[in-house]
Amino acid sequence: MDYKVKTYEEAIKVIEEIGLLPLAPLIPDYPSLNSITSQSAWHSDTEFDPWIWRTKFSADGVAGYGKFIKKKSNLVSRKLLPYVKAVLGSNETVEERYYNGNVSKEALNLYEIISQEEGIDTRELRKKAGLKEKENKKLFDHALLELQGAMDIVISGIQEKKNADGEKNGWSSTAFETYDSWASRNNIEVIGADKEEARNYLIDHFSRICSNESLNKLKKIF
Repeated sequence: MDYKVKTYEEAIKVIEEIGLLPLAPLIPDYPSLNSITSQSAWHSDTEFDPWIWRTKFSADGVAGYGKFIKKKSNLVSRKLLPYVKAVLGSNETVEERYYNGNVSKEALNLYEIISQEEGIDTRELRKKAGLKEKENKKLFDHALLELQGAMDIVISGIQEKKNADGEKNGWSSTAFETYDSWASRNNIEVIGADKEEARNYLIDHFSRICSNESLNKLKKIF
């Protein structure tokens, strides 16, 4: 899988073909967005900048985006997304998992806020969760990782910081949305497969495109 891409459209084709594309190297002998693009294009603030693409994929409904695997950012194609969700996600709601001691109070709080304000940006989310202070950043980041790891939420795009006149002012901020909202809005297929069936589907898919080394690593993930 020796891919080299220069444009957003070429990157979309790679995602659709292999199904799972980490942003940075994560799986041995397996592509990442970083490895298939030119390093000089990153942070170039041009149409060829993969850093801009990463949230555009999600904003355009091309791929699910978030820190789904090993706390690292990954892009998952529309086709594979419901299967990955079936394997990494839970049959219990976030609230049920909280009451069973499997989700932190902060994660539950963030999920409830995101559910009420789909597409909320990081700055506003921290503020509304009462975690804006510097000493609360680790709690906030960990709660976000909990929710992304179970695919309760996805990164849905970015929000530009604007001043009172509506002009861009400062760094853009990551926006979050519940998986259910994003998937429904982008017409992602709803599957009836259980966890084992979904896992078998994924392993069969990757067995046709991966080396044995990559496949063994993916089996441990899924």
